[in-house]
Amino acid sequence: MSSSTLKRWLRPEVYPLFAALGVAVGICGMQLVRNISGNPEVRVTKENRAAGVLDNFAEGERYAEHSLRKFVRNKSPEIMPNVNSFFADPK
Repeated sequence: MSSSTLKRWLRPEVYPLFAALGVAVGICGMQLVRNISGNPEVRVTKENRAAGVLDNFAEGERYAEHSLRKFVRNKSPEIMPNVNSFFADPK
């Protein structure tokens, strides 16, 4: 790589763009691995594909009710509940 190309692309102004793209690629990769390894509708091996349609509701429920969904289920849908209650609740 020539030095002019490095000077053009490795400037400090470009670092946030690289970081945002890195996070987006990481999220896509994480979702891809999650679907391949845990989704009950994805069959990677030939033996599993030959089995046809399986009515395995427990496996589907385990996939759908992941830990993040269980964590936020009983939380209030507010980003800053203390600030909202400070300005909204009459005292």
